[in-house]
Amino acid sequence: MGVRCSVCLVNVVKRRLADRVEHLRSPQSGTVGQGVRYAVAGTAVAVWYLATTTILAEIVGVPFQVALAVGFVSAVLVHFTLQRLFVWVHHSEFALGLGAQVGRYLFVAGVQYGITAASTSVLPRAVGLPVTPVYLATAIALAGLNFLIFRGGVFHAE
Repeated sequence: MGVRCSVCLVNVVKRRLADRVEHLRSPQSGTVGQGVRYAVAGTAVAVWYLATTTILAEIVGVPFQVALAVGFVSAVLVHFTLQRLFVWVHHSEFALGLGAQVGRYLFVAGVQYGITAASTSVLPRAVGLPVTPVYLATAIALAGLNFLIFRGGVFHAE
């Protein structure tokens, strides 16, 4: 009996939860699957990044900009790995080799870091907010933009 997949909305045979998760991890899940995988990976990395930065700054007492750099670099390593091995699965090879992906990814990461560092340095004083809410808002805004950049320009199929 055919039903709609709760993940990607294509007609599929009714499946167990484990089968649906496996389907989600496959290229057949399409753009919706990519989005869900991106959100799962991004959430895991965001928790790592935000926790590392915040704990270092608020609990350990490291200056915020130093905590930001440590959190960012460690999150970049985890994030790239998850993007390449989990999020952007497809039937064909990547259009770019590993070296080209690393170069483009690091460029995007550098721009993201610059935007985050600038926003947390300037906006708290300019708008009268603590640094942490500005940091969180910046990270969330950049996440959506990066999905489009990664999908079309870094981890795309041949």
